[in-house]
Amino acid sequence: MQIPHDTRRALDVVVALVNTAAEPDQPDGLSDVGALRGFVQEYAISDVGELGARDLSGVRTVRSKFAQVFAAPTARAASVLINELVATAGTTPQLTDHDGYDWHVHYFAPGASVGDHLAADGGMALAFIVVSGEQERLRRCEAPDCRRAFVDLSRNRSRRYCDSRTCGNRLHVAAYRARRKEADAVLSEQEEIVHGGEQQQDPDHR
Repeated sequence: MQIPHDTRRALDVVVALVNTAAEPDQPDGLSDVGALRGFVQEYAISDVGELGARDLSGVRTVRSKFAQVFAAPTARAASVLINELVATAGTTPQLTDHDGYDWHVHYFAPGASVGDHLAADGGMALAFIVVSGEQERLRRCEAPDCRRAFVDLSRNRSRRYCDSRTCGNRLHVAAYRARRKEADAVLSEQEEIVHGGEQQQDPDHR
């Protein structure tokens, strides 16, 4: 699947944001303004001013909306959520080549809050996926102990696990070990049957 660079980067940020949500085995990745500041720096989100409690609340709301898009059962349901996100944020498409990146499009309005910034750019990136008929690529990891979001960019849409916790490798190893254990148990049972039969046929056996 061919995705423009700016759309791909926006999707990466969407996924990263969704995966900051608290889970049974992990605390909220946006627990305070300092954590939000760290997220903004890590993902080089541009045109962000001083951050405060209102920004934190706004970004958490956007995160929840993004998570709902990943859970949407149909493209129509996803489109309703995306339309709400983009309409609330307000969009002003503009070409930019900031920070060494080639020309690309930002959708957030000048002076927008970080929440609206993420909603506009992330919402349009998600819209690209839906318009392309690829909504099913918005997935959650199928590992029993992991529900992290990811975008399946495999050619045949076959990816089932996220890559941040090597879930696929862990499950493949576990499945291999289970098969080996079962095979060893069957072999052991067969050997017992064979040896038992040999003992019964031995005339000198007492």
